[in-house]
Amino acid sequence: MEIRKAGKNDLAGILRLYSQMHNIEVPAINDDIKNVWKRILEYKDQHVIVGIKDGTIIATCVIIIVPNLTHEQKPYAFIENVVTDENHRKKGFASQILEYAREIAVRENCYKIMLLTSSKEDSVMRFYEKAGYNRNDKTAFIQWL
Repeated sequence: MEIRKAGKNDLAGILRLYSQMHNIEVPAINDDIKNVWKRILEYKDQHVIVGIKDGTIIATCVIIIVPNLTHEQKPYAFIENVVTDENHRKKGFASQILEYAREIAVRENCYKIMLLTSSKEDSVMRFYEKAGYNRNDKTAFIQWL
């Protein structure tokens, strides 16, 4: 699998994966979506990572580097939207994507990476723990707007 930062032409493949993650129809690519995609690509501290196999995006995640005034002004990283195509799961592709994201965080001198998942499945929790994350140090709260 080739792993790289997403580019302008990767939007459709990423939206296809997001539709699997949320069990929704793939949205039509309209001007609003194109404008958001343009903002994402131009935001230097946000990295959309894609894994490509046989010309198709099969895995993705987003890592955002957040400037910080604590911990000697070292930034921290935040990972979201981790998803692998349903036909390619349990083959190590998400692990490779997360390792690529980790390399970005290390390169950016981050002191930690935080990751959120909406999954409550034990197998997903074990997957993230095996990837080096723990669910004991912090408690996440969400306020939906």
